[in-house]
Amino acid sequence: MDKLREDILGLLGEDSRLGAPRIAKMLGADEKAVAAAIKDMEDSGVIIKYTVVTDDELAEKDVVEALIEVKVSPMYKHGFDAIAEEIYQFDEVRELYLMSGAYDFAVIIEGRSLKDVSRFVSEKLSVMDKVLSTATHFILKKYKVGGVCTKSCDVVRQAVHA
Repeated sequence: MDKLREDILGLLGEDSRLGAPRIAKMLGADEKAVAAAIKDMEDSGVIIKYTVVTDDELAEKDVVEALIEVKVSPMYKHGFDAIAEEIYQFDEVRELYLMSGAYDFAVIIEGRSLKDVSRFVSEKLSVMDKVLSTATHFILKKYKVGGVCTKSCDVVRQAVHA
């Protein structure tokens, strides 16, 4: 990847609202070259999605999030990929990572209640053929999201330095 594309991705990673004209000005680059690079990265799948990072407490988002560690038995000739495909098809799954360590996958899910999360684990995830065990951790408070401190982070900072 060339330097221009790396710089564009860095800026978009900090603020996805930046358009090609502003990025070109910030980088001292040609606007058409920047717009073409962005379009090419979108078309090729380098840029998957533009998104917003919210502070769930301030947005009064009423959901329950959990991180679930999943241990599986890899599938012959397919390894972990076929199992990952089964897991990421569930609507509740927000993020899925193959991990090193005691568990094979880290699954981030979202539900309306503790009961929804519990039901997902017991009725959908744990009963999959290749799943050996799970460990569910409920996310209680977010201090930093998407590389940015939340209001909770600011409150902690103020309390520590008071």
